[in-house]
Amino acid sequence: QKGSSSVAPVHIVNDESADKTNLGFIHAFVAAISVIIVSELGDKTFFIAAIMAMRYNRLTVLAGAMLALGLMTCLSVLFGYATTVIPRVYTYYVSTALFAIFGIRMLREGLKMSPDEGQEELEEVQAEIKKKDEELQRTKLLNGPGDVESGPGTTIPQKKWLHFISPIFVQAFTLTFLAEWGDRSQLTTIVLAAREDPYGVAVGGTVGHCLCTGLAVIGGRMIAQKISVRTVTIIGGIVFLAFAFSALFISPDSGF
Repeated sequence: QKGSSSVAPVHIVNDESADKTNLGFIHAFVAAISVIIVSELGDKTFFIAAIMAMRYNRLTVLAGAMLALGLMTCLSVLFGYATTVIPRVYTYYVSTALFAIFGIRMLREGLKMSPDEGQEELEEVQAEIKKKDEELQRTKLLNGPGDVESGPGTTIPQKKWLHFISPIFVQAFTLTFLAEWGDRSQLTTIVLAAREDPYGVAVGGTVGHCLCTGLAVIGGRMIAQKISVRTVTIIGGIVFLAFAFSALFISPDSGF
């Protein structure tokens, strides 16, 4: 009897820790995918993917954009996880304060926006891509007609492996990476990784980016023009405030 009573608590502790780990991953995954979707819909990276997909091979654009966003998500998670050397109680409440600030700012921005907000950013992205196209054409003229994709949604026949090192792939990767650096979604990912399970944040953030970028690539300009940036911004502000408000009911030690 003594032997059985001493073994039982060990299994209970292991089961509890496993459940806690699973819940931490799921909570981080849901939090990451939620904030990424409300941050990225109608954002500059969304417009870049949408406009480039109308002009070039969609798979190449999607591959370049997703590599940039996946790399940025992993870097952001590493930055956030690095802050875990600080006692969790501090990072938890600092991140909560940042979520509250993000939420209030997004709500204020959303309420001040006009219903057709976002068209200016759409035009800005179009001009930026047009500039890159002109540089690409100049390079093509100087170097001769290489394996460059051209035309709306068409490609010059080339080996499959060249699709992934084409100028369009590089352009999609570069524009997306630069647009995402210092963006609200990057800062959000860093903050989330400091308080949640980093694996859950990484997977949730990547899936969120996949959904938004995939939607942009498939729908193109139609979705870019129909999305109400004002509505998405207001919803985003509410989501951020909800995460900040949840800190009143969740203990800092109840994370991963």
